[in-house]
Amino acid sequence: EDGTVLSLLHSFLFLIAVNDKWLPLKWNILGLQGALLSHFVEPVYLHSITVGSLRHTGHLGRVLNQRQERLGPLPTTYRRSQPLLSGLSNAEYQHQGKAMCVSVNWTLGDPQVEVINTVTGRRRDSGTPSRLCKHALFTRWNRLYRKLGVHVSSSATDCQPMYSEAKMAARPYQTAKQQWFKSLQETGLGTWVKKPPEQEQFLLSV
Repeated sequence: EDGTVLSLLHSFLFLIAVNDKWLPLKWNILGLQGALLSHFVEPVYLHSITVGSLRHTGHLGRVLNQRQERLGPLPTTYRRSQPLLSGLSNAEYQHQGKAMCVSVNWTLGDPQVEVINTVTGRRRDSGTPSRLCKHALFTRWNRLYRKLGVHVSSSATDCQPMYSEAKMAARPYQTAKQQWFKSLQETGLGTWVKKPPEQEQFLLSV
């Protein structure tokens, strides 16, 4: 089924995307920025999507634009986005075969690109966690959060929120997400499979 399959192996959590078309559907409602950045920026929506196959633009279009009929009212700044869809016009650019299990990331200011093993989520050269892992991104978020003086309620004694608490404190984002979850159920698309809570219940080391 569509969603996320969870398996536990040697105490490590592995998340496997079974059908990636649901992620753009989520972005259409909630934006690309996620819960943490919603504390600081308005939702960021895609303007267009290029599909790497000539056969699936129609199917993806139905998923993105025709399966949210019962979506209720959303918080201010959130909306139901409808990005433009296009496919590759030349089959020569479609590379057949199994994709490599690597991901490359770089942003302005990084000294070099980072190559990630997509099976483990770690750097290929050193085996250390990626700079895009939850802990690293939460560290950067916490630095900005402290500078701006944004208040997030916390159950911790030192008032430093857990990762999960910081996400839940983005109330408009969470409201929009719950509206979207409700619409999925009402249209017969099922229940969004949530990630295991254990992976989001952590504090930053001081």
